[in-house]
Amino acid sequence: MAKKEEAEVLTIDGREVTVTNPNKLYFKAAGVTKLDLVKYYLAVADGALRGIRNRPLVLKRFVDGAEGEPFYQKRAPSNKPDWLRTVTLSFPSGRTAEELVVDDAAGLAWCTNTGNIELHPHAVLATDVEHPNELRIDLDPGPGVPWEHVRAVALEVRALLTELKLVGWPKTSGSRGMHVNVRIEPRWGFAEVRQCALSLSREIERRLPAIATSKWWKEERHGVFLDYNQNAKDRTTCSAYSVRPLPDARVSAPLAWDEVDACNPADFTLFTVPKRYAELGDRHAGIDDAVGSLEPLLELVARDASSGLADAPWPPHYRKMDGEAPRVAPSRAKSAPKPKREVHPLVIVANARKKEDALAGLERWKARHPRAAELLAVDDVLVDSMRGRSSTWTRIRVNLRHVPEAERPAQETPDPDEDVMGAWKR
Repeated sequence: MAKKEEAEVLTIDGREVTVTNPNKLYFKAAGVTKLDLVKYYLAVADGALRGIRNRPLVLKRFVDGAEGEPFYQKRAPSNKPDWLRTVTLSFPSGRTAEELVVDDAAGLAWCTNTGNIELHPHAVLATDVEHPNELRIDLDPGPGVPWEHVRAVALEVRALLTELKLVGWPKTSGSRGMHVNVRIEPRWGFAEVRQCALSLSREIERRLPAIATSKWWKEERHGVFLDYNQNAKDRTTCSAYSVRPLPDARVSAPLAWDEVDACNPADFTLFTVPKRYAELGDRHAGIDDAVGSLEPLLELVARDASSGLADAPWPPHYRKMDGEAPRVAPSRAKSAPKPKREVHPLVIVANARKKEDALAGLERWKARHPRAAELLAVDDVLVDSMRGRSSTWTRIRVNLRHVPEAERPAQETPDPDEDVMGAWKR
């Protein structure tokens, strides 16, 4: 029987935090252990806490390391220390939960020991959970979209925010995109903040129509998608200094605006960010002092409404909202004209709990339909990471727009076709 690894006890600001299995590899390719991850967060603690302090925090736990399947944990673990506080949140489903609130470095280390790699705070403060104090602008590039387009959209977002007398704070997402966070007065509800994000996204699309989109349905998107729904209630995004589950232990790195035009997301990792932080400090150190009003942006919302623009689709698990456009993909709408369906003919290839199983199903589909596979463009394969109650699953669809109609494969039973949502719905 293997000898049980001794835990390591850290004393952080007078509090003891036990790191169990400290030498367990969390990033195998990079050789990063759990203890390395804890020490990283302690090295950037002041900056990381600026994004999560006094906020409800969702844990995204990777108990088998970054290569394993994560699960979301909204409710605070029962074994939390007494000095970690909680706050009650209500969700669109009507349920409530006691979520963690992390205010200090010891709490940050304790959460990391549970397998929490990323930091996922809500956009509200624990002192007022119904009025967001942050507008979140999520720039999500589609397949094959170059990084320079992401940077160009981010700089246009800055220009628009300046016109609206708001201050944006950019950071790499730690993956392929970029985030811009805006501190706002907590005077408006989630619906109003989300509507502001939608109008901002539509304005950026008007200014940069070739490379930016506000379209919710993936079959309609091109370029960089501005995900306005990240501002809906119960949505979270990774905050500044979050380590992301990529092989190189990449970090969501805060930037100054003059760094955006030349930055490379691969430059910011668990290994490089502590040195950058020690030399330059926190690039978002002034974010709490730059609180703005949504009133100028609400004028843009009113202008969109007066021009006849309907509300855009909400995430699928939200109730149908007043004024919302039909929540169905254009290619599946019963009233959609046939030419529209021919432009975006989609087939579902795979539904799987694990991404690698879904991708394997895609390869089997390509082997069965080699002619169609040969004609696909890079953005014709839609790999959707779908979020369930406590975990994510993967759906893969194929857009057959470049395949002649007579040669398009019919919809088959997805392979695999796992019942990923059935247990939740039951």
